[in-house]
Amino acid sequence: MVSAYRWRLAPDGLATRRQLRAMGLRPGGQDVAAELQRPRRRRGPLVAYLYSIEHACPVRPMTAARAAALAKANRARRTCPTCRRDAGYVIPAALGTCVPCADTPPVGGS
Repeated sequence: MVSAYRWRLAPDGLATRRQLRAMGLRPGGQDVAAELQRPRRRRGPLVAYLYSIEHACPVRPMTAARAAALAKANRARRTCPTCRRDAGYVIPAALGTCVPCADTPPVGGS
């Protein structure tokens, strides 16, 4: 059973994933140490998982291969499938193409 704490009342030595990352750490496979619960009016509480800072591991360094893979993935997200140009921004999923391609009427339409 994981202990639960109310918002802003967690003991020292515990941190969320985001807080660990800001410290240059990661959970490193450890189990959740506690929960942080923020009450809401009409729904159940928001829950954040807390991890022990002393059992956290340092973040793995970015290698050249990982940096290249990340750059390739981001380039693919910016490339329009219609005109094959780099849009300079991430293509919106709702449009599926860059904004200029989405604004042009289809060729041969009625």
